[in-house]
Amino acid sequence: MKNKNPGTITVKTIIRADINKVWNSWTNSEHITKWNFANDEWCCPNAENDLKPNGKFSWRMEAKDGSAGFDFTGEYEKVIEKELITYKMSDGRLVRIDFVENGDKVTLSETFNAEGTNSDEQQRAGWQAILENFKKYVEAKK
Repeated sequence: MKNKNPGTITVKTIIRADINKVWNSWTNSEHITKWNFANDEWCCPNAENDLKPNGKFSWRMEAKDGSAGFDFTGEYEKVIEKELITYKMSDGRLVRIDFVENGDKVTLSETFNAEGTNSDEQQRAGWQAILENFKKYVEAKK
């Protein structure tokens, strides 16, 4: 179902790890390739990440069976280390990522402009699945 007036969607999770580990896992290409996909049938074989204002990123996401794939690209607007990242996707939509440290946990939330093609529920589910994969990766990492 096409959404004629796309708004914003927020997904969030709480990660049992310190802020340094969460930030490092979220921002370094070597880690991004290990969690940036929604389920085990997909992978992220390549991630380039220039984390600074006006820096660009490009993360390749593809089905392991080769049936589908796409490049997720954009440009960073604001980076406050261990607190906030904002970026504009290549299609012009905005994303805000907040990192909130609370003792030995970090609440990570992403707010993004809906794309208007897929339903908000589908988009929320997809972004939440990637966020949960990130949480699983960070909490399992030594």
